[in-house]
Amino acid sequence: MRLLTPDKSSLLEATGSAEPDLLDAVPTRGGPPAANRSLGRAWLAPRLLGALALLATGAVHLHEFERFYSQIPTIGTRFLLNFVGATAIGLCVLAPVEHIAGRCGSALLVLLAAAGIALAAVAFVFLLISEQTPLFGFKESGYDPTGIVAARAAEVATVVFLGAFLIGRLRLQAPMWRW
Repeated sequence: MRLLTPDKSSLLEATGSAEPDLLDAVPTRGGPPAANRSLGRAWLAPRLLGALALLATGAVHLHEFERFYSQIPTIGTRFLLNFVGATAIGLCVLAPVEHIAGRCGSALLVLLAAAGIALAAVAFVFLLISEQTPLFGFKESGYDPTGIVAARAAEVATVVFLGAFLIGRLRLQAPMWRW
């Protein structure tokens, strides 16, 4: 029989035993040790910041679509699709996917973060290409320099923050805080 108690002092009262080895072996309701919890919460920041940067990427593309690119057949559609994709992925990264998807939640979160990185990186590269040579029949001529700077900043932030999250998740095997 496993005895679940909130802390070791309650176990001492319940069993009358002060044997330290026995006390350390009994599971408690408190969850992981405080050090692991704070480390897990530290890895939550890049996840949240990356998701917010990805949402900003989508918002910039929607703004650019509405102001300048909606009349350009191929490029306008791609700006709108970038908004839809960035919004969907960003909201999913913000959501508690680990709890919603059960056993597959952790793998799904990794795939979503990788998809967010890919979306932002491809948008960044396409912008660089379109400034130098025509891309899909369109060459960026600096319609909105402020929008271009905002898009670049959001895309770089997405790659940096979600990349840091993935490195912590996969490479370092860091404990992750789940909400």
